[in-house]
Amino acid sequence: IACLVMYLFAEFDDAANLLAANPDATTISIDEPAEIPKNQHSRLQEPGREEDDELLGTDDSDKTELLAGQKKSAPFWTFEYYQTFFDVDTYQVLDRIKGSVFPVPGKNFVRLYIRSNPDLYGPFWICATLVFTIAVSGNLSNFFIHLGKPTYHYVPEFRKVSIAATTIYAYAWLVPLALWGFLMWRNSKVMNIVSYSFLEIVCVYGYSLFIYIPTAILWIIPQKVVRWVLVVFSLCLSGSVLVMTFWPAVRDDNRRIAVATVATILLLHALLSVGCLAYFFDAPELDIPAPIIPAHNGTTVITKSH
Repeated sequence: IACLVMYLFAEFDDAANLLAANPDATTISIDEPAEIPKNQHSRLQEPGREEDDELLGTDDSDKTELLAGQKKSAPFWTFEYYQTFFDVDTYQVLDRIKGSVFPVPGKNFVRLYIRSNPDLYGPFWICATLVFTIAVSGNLSNFFIHLGKPTYHYVPEFRKVSIAATTIYAYAWLVPLALWGFLMWRNSKVMNIVSYSFLEIVCVYGYSLFIYIPTAILWIIPQKVVRWVLVVFSLCLSGSVLVMTFWPAVRDDNRRIAVATVATILLLHALLSVGCLAYFFDAPELDIPAPIIPAHNGTTVITKSH
């Protein structure tokens, strides 16, 4: 015990000599918590800053996206590579659908809902559901319009399924591909333009088409005024999602180029909705000559069908 006490006194003497030689030296006590750095303390005082940084795409969110990109580093010929594109749960998909139907003014859909985990699960099934909804609703609309006419014979048009599939999937993939290439090109010209990945753009376009599923069901109503009101309403909702997402990406570019880009996005979106309504629901009636039916008295009867 005496040796231990002498050792402790020796340690205290050494510490006293060091403080005497350098009075400005900093001492740390093991009983006191370490001092929080000023920058970290300022972040603790601003709890909403991290969320704002992620929504606005600042350095913190860029680091998160970089880490997420490092996780998705499997070779493209493996199943794990494509499995990452469908790594979402039901709550995430429903939340993104809700965000596309009820867009928040001034909020970016990519930063608010997709963030660093874009998926193909929602866009694929939304497009598939929209294809069959348009095809089936178009056939039902044609049936109800001519219901009760004695000269009308209903024939289901299965070709509408293939036409709708080609139109919807071509729009949901080719337009994002062209937009992604354009943004990449403009990003090489203007350094401060916000860039999106191809998967993020496909995700935005896929979820923006969800509003047309209930709209296509309501298009069965045989009233042109009601149908066009539904078109305008759906176009305003889905178009606002696209504008609020891609306007921040081009607003720092040349003013004419930025306006022309957003106008082209809205024009193509409007052509899709108006084209689907005009072809599948408001197609003009074609007079198809009916076969000649011989009568029993030697005369012929010609029937006319639409």
